[in-house]
Amino acid sequence: QVQLVESGGGLVQPGGSLKLSCVASGFAFSWAAMRWYRQAPGKEREWVATSTNFGGRTNYTASVQGRFTISRDNAKRTIYLQMNSLKPEDTAVYYCNTIWGPTAYWGQGTQVTVSS
Repeated sequence: QVQLVESGGGLVQPGGSLKLSCVASGFAFSWAAMRWYRQAPGKEREWVATSTNFGGRTNYTASVQGRFTISRDNAKRTIYLQMNSLKPEDTAVYYCNTIWGPTAYWGQGTQVTVSS
């Protein structure tokens, strides 16, 4: 079955960096577009970034453009989110996502807290 397992979250000061990872299993990873979403307390889940299949293209929501980088290692079946110049408003639970067949799959999430 499809599994997505995120890691790498934590507490970081404003202006700092974190790198999230999501290890995937149960589907043809190289063929799948992979996405990061986040959900802040009291807010709806929002899309953050996408890496198309085979990593051909990447897209970002405007608020993270130039600060976050999504990348993938198909051999390791892993998607990454490098987050630089973090701001308090980046505080959220970050989720890895893919759509395989008719179903959307989500990881369990990893907490990122940006605070001094």
